[in-house]
Amino acid sequence: MSTKSLIDSAVFNSTTSGLKGVADKLFAHWFSRLVYAQIWEDPQSDLDALQLKPGANILTISSGGCNALAYLSAEPAAVHAVDLNAAHLAMLDMKKKAIKHLPDYQAVLAFLGDANHTDNLKRYKRHIRQQLSDDASNFWESRSLSGKPRYHYFTSQAYQHGLLGNFIGFAHFFVRLMGGDMSKMMQARNLEDQARLFEQYIAPVFETRLFRLIASQPLALYSLGIPPSQFQELKQDAKQGLHVLFKERMRHLACDFPLDENCFAQQAFARRYDCQKQAALPMYLQRQHFSSLRNNVDRLHPHHTTLTDFLLGQPRASMDAYLFLDAQDWMDKQQLTELWREVTRTAAPGAKVVFRTGGTASPLEAKLPAEILSVWHTDSAHNSALSATDRSAIYGGMHLYTKI
Repeated sequence: MSTKSLIDSAVFNSTTSGLKGVADKLFAHWFSRLVYAQIWEDPQSDLDALQLKPGANILTISSGGCNALAYLSAEPAAVHAVDLNAAHLAMLDMKKKAIKHLPDYQAVLAFLGDANHTDNLKRYKRHIRQQLSDDASNFWESRSLSGKPRYHYFTSQAYQHGLLGNFIGFAHFFVRLMGGDMSKMMQARNLEDQARLFEQYIAPVFETRLFRLIASQPLALYSLGIPPSQFQELKQDAKQGLHVLFKERMRHLACDFPLDENCFAQQAFARRYDCQKQAALPMYLQRQHFSSLRNNVDRLHPHHTTLTDFLLGQPRASMDAYLFLDAQDWMDKQQLTELWREVTRTAAPGAKVVFRTGGTASPLEAKLPAEILSVWHTDSAHNSALSATDRSAIYGGMHLYTKI
């Protein structure tokens, strides 16, 4: 199926009607391109939650590919990366082939970490171009709006591209227009500095009349990958208004973790990774994991399909871990039930599922049949503790379910 067909099948459901139907169609069209050049869920939190043993079979949503690659450090038997969007799988393939075929760690860091070197054209043409899958090659060799082939992204701050990268760029412009400055956060030397700079240069923008108006518009959040159904969940959580909810989540990102240990904050406030500090890099680009990722990279398998359709083809009790990002926020009761019937069938004893939600509450208890819920265990206090460790800080909840 095409990206458009797959996204339509995910977005359009029993709730698609009236004004929401129009919004769903707009979102589906908007989402059918490169959204995430890098992923915005913390793989270290995922791995801490899963406690994987070597030889595990893992199913994840690909998105920008960073997490699927990071899971290779756990010595799995296989990581199956599923995505509705072929552009995300092309990004995953680029990262996978760079790790496998570039000469050494420094070349990988220059290409995927800094992603802003003219020398990266040579790296791409000599080592990566001929290794890409046909679909990935078609994506990267096609021309972007700049008129250059898309592989030129890696000579011009690759992670500033895609809808999310563009959104972050607009956010910097908007905050400056409102009298603030997101980049000032990078002057901080400790957590105390971070809190002070946030209050001085960012927090006041959330209280402006214009931001309050923008925050109430679902269309404004499409570039974050937030569909209309998830927007409704956010509104239910925003007791004091969406502007307050967004401010507190930005505060969590800006203030609760050291900036030089948070790759998500690096992208949000500096719009790049700090390649001089290993702890500031995404897990998959840290030197300590390079050997295991390179050795295991052929255990990573991309799939352009839905989660449910992928699981329909898997044997009973064959999977050990599932990572669904925030995809379940998109689903109605029927879609969620169909997915979890296959999760329950394919889950090995003790298998674990990790996912995020835009709001704080898990959708499972309200939407799944009792016979499915009865074979899964979760702990809300433990989930809250896990959510607090997620350095991306953009979600209301992180949830862990374990097969009984």
